[in-house]
Amino acid sequence: MVLLVYMPWLNCKICDKEFYAKPRHIKIGWGKYCSNRCKFKSQKVGKLVRCAICNKKIYKTPKELKRSKSKKYFCNKSCFAVWKNKNILFGKNHPRWKDGANAYRAIIARSRKRLVCNSCGNNDERILVVHHIDKNRKNNSIKNLIWLCRNCHHLVHGYNQEINIKSV
Repeated sequence: MVLLVYMPWLNCKICDKEFYAKPRHIKIGWGKYCSNRCKFKSQKVGKLVRCAICNKKIYKTPKELKRSKSKKYFCNKSCFAVWKNKNILFGKNHPRWKDGANAYRAIIARSRKRLVCNSCGNNDERILVVHHIDKNRKNNSIKNLIWLCRNCHHLVHGYNQEINIKSV
């Protein structure tokens, strides 16, 4: 006696590949996909977008798409940092921006004054700071700015000690 067993062969809903599904799996609603890869592909509800910096295609979930304020998407943190430094943390958009009042370090650096303390002659640029001769931080003219080491700068501001300004 030969027992004929009904063997259900189905087509995958994603790749249309023919596969065998157990009858009890079909009965409970499982026999739809040929593999886990096709099953996971069917569960994706987001969309592919392009990175705003490197133009690489990336998948974003609906939650990630909704959460973006700028509607720009990035493939990794380094691409995001490049965009953020160019657009958000620049000039007036920077959280510590003070109407350009603290631009004196850039002004004296452009003037090409030698990086030497004008009081003691120390030339270690790691400890040099900009000092306003008239102590008015809003007066950023080149004639009012000099380099001082941190020690001499502390003596001028902390102890009101006059410094001997050397022409360097």
